[in-house]
Amino acid sequence: MSAVAYSLEALAEQARSLEEVRKADLRSGDRIVVTTRNSRYTIWALGDGQYWVWGGWFDRRGVSPCRVTINGCTWGGSAIKLEFGNRVLTTRVQNVHVIPAEETAAGVN
Repeated sequence: MSAVAYSLEALAEQARSLEEVRKADLRSGDRIVVTTRNSRYTIWALGDGQYWVWGGWFDRRGVSPCRVTINGCTWGGSAIKLEFGNRVLTTRVQNVHVIPAEETAAGVN
């Protein structure tokens, strides 16, 4: 097996291990915690395609929380990355965890 085929196979396997999150399935108040290779982001769904975001690039720039849209994920170079509406692109996504609004309201983290 060539190095390219092996790399694509490894990336596809990594993608299968991540929790799938569809923006259309998120409700206002849901939280999403995304761990990337270099950072952690906490995303709070506001509804109407808007999100409050803390962590990573936003913390380093002193703009947390920042109200943004999320374009989705891109497969850039060798990894799946999260792309925010302000054109910020994260490093490789390693873990995604959704905390439904009802758990947030009940104080479950």
